[in-house]
Parts: sequence; structure tokens; C-alpha cells
Amino acid sequence: MNITQQQYSEMVKLASPGSKAAKDIPCAFIIGGLICILGQWFTDLYSNMGFDDRTSAAWCTVTLVFLSALFTGLGLYGKLAKYGGAGTLVPVTGFANAVASPAVEFKSEGLVLGLGAKIFIIAGPVILYGAAASVIYGIIYFFMK
Repeated sequence: MNITQQQYSEMVKLASPGSKAAKDIPCAFIIGGLICILGQWFTDLYSNMGFDDRTSAAWCTVTLVFLSALFTGLGLYGKLAKYGGAGTLVPVTGFANAVASPAVEFKSEGLVLGLGAKIFIIAGPVILYGAAASVIYGIIYFFMK
């Protein structure tokens, strides 16, 4: 079967789904922005409770990680990600979701072989390479000093 370049281009165009960027980008912006607003609200709340700035930021992080893991376990984070896309990958909440998702998925296999073995299946490489890089950078810094 011989087809021309133009015929092939037409076939590709018909088979390829259309871009949803006009809808996806604003949704990601709004959902990511709302998560950031929530984080700022928690930071302000903890500051108003009398904590200093560093402590307020730490408690905000803990709260966002807890809520992200809770919503992942309840199946709500996935629904939010369906509409918010990349906006739900705000670093702290996205990372908590990446750790909690495999734990929820593999819990039926037991605590050790399921939860324990699979909990870091997605986030594990990030943790491993982050820790390894920090050790290497520390050694370089030690010898340069």
C-alpha cells in the first residue's frame, strides 16, 4: 500500500485526539492556586495562633501533607486531579499523594509485602536520588572548604 505524505498526515490528524489545553491549563492554574491559597491560609492561621514564621510554615506543610494523604485515601484527591491536572502537583501535596497512592493501592496485599514494600514505589526514586545528591554535594562542599 503506497500512500503519500499528505495522505499519511491526514490519517494522523484523524487518529490523533484534539488538544484540551484551552481547558486544562486554566483548570490547573485555578486548582494549583487554590491549594496555594489554602497553604497561605494555614500559615496565617498558625501565625495568628502565636507561632513564629518558621514554625507556622512547618505546621502548614504538615497540615497539607496530612490532608493530601487523607484525601488520597478517601479517593478525593484523584477526583481533584482529574480536573486540576498539573495544578495538583504542587510540591508538598503532590509528593504526599505520590507516597499515599501506592499504599492505598497495595494495602490488600498485606502490611509488609503490600504497604511496606510498595509505599515508595513512585516517590522512592525521588527520595533516593535526593538523599544521594545531598551526600555527594556535602562531600564536595567539605573538600572545597
